[in-house]
Amino acid sequence: MALNVLILAETIDVDTSSAGKANFAMITSLLAENVILKVYHYSHKEVHIPGIKTILIQENKKDFYYWLSRAQRIFQRNTKINFSKLLEARFGFSFTFKNDVNSMVAVLQKEVPSSYDVVLCLSKGSSFRTHAALLKLPQYHRKWMAYVHDPYPFNWYPNPYNWKEAGSLQKEHFFKEVANSAMWLGYPSEHLRVWMGQFDLNFKEKGVLLPHQIPHRISRKTLPDFFDSNDFNVLHAGNLLEQRNPFYLIEAWGLFLEARPNARNCSQLLLIGPGNFHEPKLSELCSTEETIYRYSGFMDYGVVLELERQSSVNIVLEAEADISPFLPAKFPNLILTNRPLLHLGPKKSEVRRLLGSDYSCVAELQDTQAIANQLILLFDRWNSGELHIQSYSADLKYYLSSAYLKETLNHLITMH
Repeated sequence: MALNVLILAETIDVDTSSAGKANFAMITSLLAENVILKVYHYSHKEVHIPGIKTILIQENKKDFYYWLSRAQRIFQRNTKINFSKLLEARFGFSFTFKNDVNSMVAVLQKEVPSSYDVVLCLSKGSSFRTHAALLKLPQYHRKWMAYVHDPYPFNWYPNPYNWKEAGSLQKEHFFKEVANSAMWLGYPSEHLRVWMGQFDLNFKEKGVLLPHQIPHRISRKTLPDFFDSNDFNVLHAGNLLEQRNPFYLIEAWGLFLEARPNARNCSQLLLIGPGNFHEPKLSELCSTEETIYRYSGFMDYGVVLELERQSSVNIVLEAEADISPFLPAKFPNLILTNRPLLHLGPKKSEVRRLLGSDYSCVAELQDTQAIANQLILLFDRWNSGELHIQSYSADLKYYLSSAYLKETLNHLITMH
């Protein structure tokens, strides 16, 4: 009998955020396994996926919190006084958050929970509005899979993410309620499951590993003019947050060019994606080195995927830390490319766990000489024609596959 899944997603728009890309990939992976899907989403635009019924949730303008949020905006615009943080410190969440949640609740109340095997909620960033909505619908709780893509709230992030936010105590209470009420907690990462378990045992004991998925149904795009597929191309595509310091990599690139002067005419380091915290220094530094290409604007998701497929080496750059419990949403696609993946980050990380202890193309982020040595080895292999494919294990590829995803959900339902 076919698996029937109801999904509540905050966004499925691949052009807005990494969450949109990850959520879209999760949905299309389930579709690839012939899972029957119905998707409610709050993407603020229509998103159509052939073979799936996608329903855009409209903001409920009759809700009490809608009018409170609008009144707050008008008051702040007229007085130039922003008291959002004060309100969140008092109530835990903004009026807009509460209105969005109630808009989702109103729609799901019309559904029949018994029609579905699993109810999966997917959020974005630090929002978790979908989780707040399902929490208010106890009729769904025995079938509820709450997907936890990142630590939440901000004060539960590991160092060096020393993020704080208003209403943290209320947010902690809210998320512990989610852990207590949901039947399962889905994680893209084993390290994240264990990390969250220190705050409440439910986070660990109810945890199920559902890694990010390889994107389906994204058409191949033409490579941009700045990319020459005949060159030794080293690509980092993704958001360079404050904690993801790109300057170690740039310094290592300089050391690599000093060691291999012949690489100057046939090599390129590509830094694609925003990095506002590091600007303008980042772009200014890149402009002084002709072998570095910096692109900080929006780039079509399909083009980024094609760059990853065609680059000689792909980079996963993480924070300088003792632990990194995150699985980057791009990781499955990087494995699928069969290109070498250069991991720059801590030894205790989900990426290293999945690549295996014998995977050698790694370096600590702050160790510029070690990074340069890896680039030299990779370039020498490329220059001699030996850098063709990276042989990742069949077990890893299966773990990241849609077949594993479906098998895991079927197992949960059978055991339920």
